[in-house]
Amino acid sequence: MEDDAGERSSFVIGLIENRAKEVGVAAFDLRSASLHLSQYIETSSSYQNTKTLLQFYEPMVIIVSPNKLAADGMVGVSQLVDRVCSSIRKVIMARGCFDDTRGAVLVKGLAAKEPSALGLDSYYKQYYLCLAAAAATIKWIEAEKGVIITNHSLLVTFNGSFDHMNIDSTSVQNLEIIEPIHSSLLGTNNKKRSLFHMLKTTRTIGGTRLLRANILQPLKDIETINTRLDCLDELMSNEQLFFGLSQALRKFPKETDRVLCHFCFKPKGVTNEVLASDNGRRSQIMISSIILLKTALDALPLLSKVLKEAKSCLLGNVHKTICENEKYTSIRKRIGEVIDEDVLHTRVPFVARTQQCFAVKAGADGLLDMARRSFCDTSEAIHNLANKYRQDFKLPNLKIPFNNRQGFYFSIPQKDTQGKLPSKFIQVVKHGNNVHCSSLELASLNVRNKSAAKECWLRTALCLEALMDAIREDVSVLTVLSEVLCLLDMMVNSFAHTISTKPVDRYTRARFTSDGPLAIDSGRHPILESIHNDFIPNGIFLSEASNMAIVMGPNMSGKSTYLQQVCLMVILAQIGCYIPARFATLRVVDRIFTRMGTMDSLESNSSTFMTEMKETAFIMQNISHRSLIVMDELGRATSSSDGSAIAWSCCEHLLALKGYSIFATHMENLSGLATMYPNVKILHFDVDVRNHRMDFKFQLKDGSRHVPHYGLMLAGVAGLPSSVVETAKRITSRITEKEMKRMEVNCRQYEDVQLIYRVAQRLMCLKYSDQDEDSLRDALQNLKESYIGGRF
Repeated sequence: MEDDAGERSSFVIGLIENRAKEVGVAAFDLRSASLHLSQYIETSSSYQNTKTLLQFYEPMVIIVSPNKLAADGMVGVSQLVDRVCSSIRKVIMARGCFDDTRGAVLVKGLAAKEPSALGLDSYYKQYYLCLAAAAATIKWIEAEKGVIITNHSLLVTFNGSFDHMNIDSTSVQNLEIIEPIHSSLLGTNNKKRSLFHMLKTTRTIGGTRLLRANILQPLKDIETINTRLDCLDELMSNEQLFFGLSQALRKFPKETDRVLCHFCFKPKGVTNEVLASDNGRRSQIMISSIILLKTALDALPLLSKVLKEAKSCLLGNVHKTICENEKYTSIRKRIGEVIDEDVLHTRVPFVARTQQCFAVKAGADGLLDMARRSFCDTSEAIHNLANKYRQDFKLPNLKIPFNNRQGFYFSIPQKDTQGKLPSKFIQVVKHGNNVHCSSLELASLNVRNKSAAKECWLRTALCLEALMDAIREDVSVLTVLSEVLCLLDMMVNSFAHTISTKPVDRYTRARFTSDGPLAIDSGRHPILESIHNDFIPNGIFLSEASNMAIVMGPNMSGKSTYLQQVCLMVILAQIGCYIPARFATLRVVDRIFTRMGTMDSLESNSSTFMTEMKETAFIMQNISHRSLIVMDELGRATSSSDGSAIAWSCCEHLLALKGYSIFATHMENLSGLATMYPNVKILHFDVDVRNHRMDFKFQLKDGSRHVPHYGLMLAGVAGLPSSVVETAKRITSRITEKEMKRMEVNCRQYEDVQLIYRVAQRLMCLKYSDQDEDSLRDALQNLKESYIGGRF
């Protein structure tokens, strides 16, 4: 396998669909040697679920079949890839490559876990599409990369994206989860970050990728969430454990997770001829992988020592699974029999190359020993040449650096050259305050040195083949080690580190219930609070008896920030992290839907209103009783009467469901919903009006507060003529008077229903409270007296 550098994508995705709107997805991660299978019914003609998965995986290659098999009204996945992933390489494979029977056989043979654990026998016929996609994906990878995947080496997951909270691609953008909408804020030097950038203090690329995956697809399983939170509790209360784990994780190379793929993929027909034609690249990667694995295994004893006294379930399982597993000791012993003990993993190019040449113990191969002597002789000759030039040309500061592209070259400060170099120096290039150059003698020695190094790699690779095969027998334990290190990196270096850098008690652990309320006291925006030191906290309370909050207030009063804040806190809680609040109890959310912002979509030839309606339609078609729906200013992009009617109708539709909804609006007539529906709560952001100026408090309060003519105030500030503003005031006063009369009639009509609902809401809150029996009796008695006395 080739070495994938940096954080660029390493996913290859196979996509296939049928005429029943079903889509099968197989996502193969070349970096961590894992296969993720998903199959689902596409619920929208715009392929919103598929686009969400594509955004989640960020593939480098997408494999599709040549013919279109889309349902009526659907564009087909091949055309979808052309439209939304035009910059990603698209591969078209014959329909026969998408063979579900072969896919099932391959997945059974390659999965690191027992096949029965995957349930392949039970879902083989039902979920045939994703297995067909897996067959095509694996076939392409083995052909393109020239490898054979080792049996029982892959981590295989099924339907992973829907075992987690689903956040569609539009909501990812609206909530600024991965990238901020605006990178800088007006009037401040601070850069606005996304939630991902805020938490991105991980040390390994694998940890960073796991963090991104968790933020895009938070957990839904309460037990798993609480296991992470228990671990975080211990890390925050045990300073010695926290810093000990931080130091232990530093001992592991940053590329530890990437090493695994070099043991999971075996080159086809590895012979002298194949290796010789590979220019040593494959050999170099194999040697680096073994050295890196050796370094990682050497770091395990320190990790074991730190985790020995850990009490949380997660850390205890890590110690039992990793630190007490004899297979790691066995692998380390095998490596020690072949690899020299002094060899360590390093990033410095020449040091890394030298260590790779001398990785295998002396005496293992006669030709290897000869190649090493040649490598040492040419390296020594290059340094002697540099000393000679220093003396002959009076260049005491001449240096001889090395990089993998050029080999050795000379670096001379410009002040020493006096604007001219002797004719012996060639390929002269200015580089900052230095001059980089070479000479014919150095070029000749570079060729000989490179040739000797290449011969060392080839001979070393042949010596290491048996060792690689022995390690491949236990490749599944390396998969577990890679997963554990990525998880610890995220928990310690991201979650615990982020919380520890905040003032004490600023972040709290959320409690989870199966059907309880969404209650957050004094919550803060996790991103903006680091930019604004005086950020005003606000809470939220939603339950089945009060499942919709309508938030009102003037422009710039904080409505959009508040909506984003609630969603980000829910995401933080469900990835197993503390949240910025005084107290929180949450019902697990299965999907987050947002309708925020307004802009035309020129690509799809949609106006602002059409874009708004498409997003709203997707929400209405996919909402469930455990969803969190956040809608900002629905209906403002069309006529006031139509917009108000659509907003009212959507609210009524959402009220009939058990999902929790937060609706921000300027339409004051929507406050009339509270007079008709007792499960609607009206909130407003406090504003003081003094001398025709608005003083924003950014404080959320119960009930509706009519701030007269706030739109007209802003219009006056913007320079609208005073005569126009005065006329507008008279018109809006008449409209408001009629609306208030209608609301008074509704209040009297639905007063009894409102009273019963408020009692029911109190009873539900008491149901999920953790008070003792006497306190509950007192609360119920007070509730009874209040109801009889009419004090609600």
